[in-house]
Amino acid sequence: MGREALCTCIWNGRKSDVKALLEPPELILRGETRKRIPFAKMQDVHVDGDQLRFKIEGEPVALSLGSAMALRWADALLKPPPTLAKKLGINPETTVHLIGSADDVALKGALSEAKGVSRRRGDLILARVDTPEELHAALMDAADRLDAGVPIWFIYRKGPGHPLNENLVRMTALATGIVDTKVAAVSGEFSALRFVKRRS
Repeated sequence: MGREALCTCIWNGRKSDVKALLEPPELILRGETRKRIPFAKMQDVHVDGDQLRFKIEGEPVALSLGSAMALRWADALLKPPPTLAKKLGINPETTVHLIGSADDVALKGALSEAKGVSRRRGDLILARVDTPEELHAALMDAADRLDAGVPIWFIYRKGPGHPLNENLVRMTALATGIVDTKVAAVSGEFSALRFVKRRS
């Protein structure tokens, strides 16, 4: 849901020209005022004419976006964020084919919203992988389902110092003829990339 605008910012009475980016879970300001504002810390979000107004740590902020954009941004800021289950495409009708272990609290919570979890078949594949070897094994395990068009999420640890990272997951998976379509934050510790069979 990336959105951006060149606008005037009035932060606690100080006016500046900024580029504002709505990049959940943050509002990012670049230019004469540089800030990263977590949605969760914004208070009293509302629209006043052509301005989006809110408070952050008690300081009033106004962004002159135009009335239509201000309304859209306010709606985006006030809407509850999607659950992890929704981001992954899990609903009460989904059977998840799980490869590896659900060793993260957020991931377990998302799986609890599924119809069921299977080690063999499913409408969606989740592969928890930590090493290149586990990634290759998951690709082999899921090969027939991927050929049938079932999507797969590879869930791996975030940050430096781990055997797998986003680039390695992407490069390895792309080489097998599947293509990445989404990225999602699973938790503070894990990230995920979604792949589907490349259309011929």
